[in-house]
This record gives sequence, structure tokens and C-alpha cells, in this order.
Amino acid sequence: MAGEPQADCLFCKIVTGDIPATVVRETETTVAFRDINPQAPTHVLVIPKVHYPDAASLAAAEPVITADLLREAGQIALDEKITDHGYRIVFNTGAGAGQTVFHAHAHLLGGRGLQWPPG
Repeated sequence: MAGEPQADCLFCKIVTGDIPATVVRETETTVAFRDINPQAPTHVLVIPKVHYPDAASLAAAEPVITADLLREAGQIALDEKITDHGYRIVFNTGAGAGQTVFHAHAHLLGGRGLQWPPG
């Protein structure tokens, strides 16, 4: 069922603490942790504690939690001191776009110049 933890989901296991992660912030609705394969000096994943396969399904079902996720990304950018030079928040949706864990999540990237268009 959407929203419920999935036994085979890596990010659900991080939410429950069954898999360790370097957590940088946690709220009632979100967890943020460092990416294990960073693509920029600052690369933090911000995930909802509820399980939805992608950002669109999360937004449709849980708009308040979606807003929480974006607000947390902004706060982490402040905490990481990357707001002055800019940062990027990326949601990959589907395998063809590079999504490898099918639990909605935002990539917060910063700390270096980020070219446009990406990828």
C-alpha cells in the first residue's frame, strides 16, 4: 500500500534505522542523509518517511509532506553554507532518468559550479 514502509526498500530501512546512514537532519516527516556516491561536495538525499515510488506520487498523495521535504532541503542548504553560490534540488523519476531507489527522494547538490543543462 502506498505510504506504508516496504520491506524491500533501502530508504524505508534507513528510515527505520535497519540500515545505517550519515543523517544530517531528521524531522517528524523527513530524513536527510549524505549520499554514499556524492556527485558534488555537498550531496544530501532528503526523503519522506512515508513510502511513495516517486516525487509525483508523493506530491499527489501527500502535498504537506512534499512541502516539508522541500523546506528541509532549503534548510540543509543553509546549514551546509551553499546558499550563497547556489544549489540544485533534483528529483529523478524512473530508471531512464537515473532513479535507482524507488522511494521518492530529492538530491540536494551544491558546493561547486553546476552546469546547465544537466545530464
